[in-house]
Amino acid sequence: MMNDLLAFPCALDMERPKALFRHLPEDFFVDEQLGFELTGEGEHLWLQVEKTGLNTMDVVNKLSELSGVKARDIGFAGLKDKQAVTRQWFSIKTSKDFGNEDFGKDSKLKVLAQSRNAKKLRRGSHHGNQFRIHLRQIQGDLSELQSNKKLGAMGVPNYFGLQRFGKEGANLEQAKSLLNGTLNRCSRFKQGLYLSAARSFLFNQVLASRVRENTWNDYVAGDVMSLEGSASVFLSEKDDAQLASRLAEGDIHPTGPLWGKGNLKCQDDVQELEVSIAKKFPEFTALLEVAGLKQERRALRLKPENLSLMANGADELVVEFSLPKGGYATSVLRELVDAPGL
Repeated sequence: MMNDLLAFPCALDMERPKALFRHLPEDFFVDEQLGFELTGEGEHLWLQVEKTGLNTMDVVNKLSELSGVKARDIGFAGLKDKQAVTRQWFSIKTSKDFGNEDFGKDSKLKVLAQSRNAKKLRRGSHHGNQFRIHLRQIQGDLSELQSNKKLGAMGVPNYFGLQRFGKEGANLEQAKSLLNGTLNRCSRFKQGLYLSAARSFLFNQVLASRVRENTWNDYVAGDVMSLEGSASVFLSEKDDAQLASRLAEGDIHPTGPLWGKGNLKCQDDVQELEVSIAKKFPEFTALLEVAGLKQERRALRLKPENLSLMANGADELVVEFSLPKGGYATSVLRELVDAPGL
């Protein structure tokens, strides 16, 4: 049942070729972009680390072991995939410096750069991520994929990726256990994962409904719009003559709910839709409200920048693009190919 609810529809009207996704860790490369310069001075050591086949918390725990600093006090901007090669930044309040020799000869970790800064690295403080993804064993016409320019111009539905929900939706089941009190001994980190899963699920349900109605990148009465590259949102006006052109240009995007306490900012048809979906999953809305999260908004549309699709032989494709923080590469890939894990 839960797997059916995690089968979110695609937006592009095209037959997607089948492909093999993440056959090897190096098939999925991510480079985190801070978007700002470090001062070079301060009590916090910032490390740019490349990891292979490890998740972000594996790195945090290793840095904690080496530095003697508690894991909860080590900063990072966002969680990165395990089955991948990823570059991301970490911060540690320590006078010690680190080198590759600290990790051991055969380590899956490498220090690429380090500098000092006055402040800790906070979640969500980075600018975005650059991706290079190798798709293999493609069964279909590569030339058609390469000539498709719709993704760059139109964008894609801004779904939270399946990894958010755990294997077969396990994080959502744990979220239900949080509410009914059957989940004992849950760390703050895992509790945050389960709350995020419930919140992301509700957002994806709203977005999926609008994808089916083909309104995910268009105006609907009562929409709250977000400004591209900004957390600012505003309630749209039906008679705004510039609305259509701003939507077409990607300057603004319709939004969906990140559920929590308080009133929905949307109105009219949009509010009716979002309330109807929330009523289908009262255990998740109740959990998020009890946890004290507040109503927020997230763009329904995600626009990849610098999108490039390059054939690598007869049945392989290398896809490169950049996304702002919070965007999932799988949301782009699933519009191109049909592959397990998307």
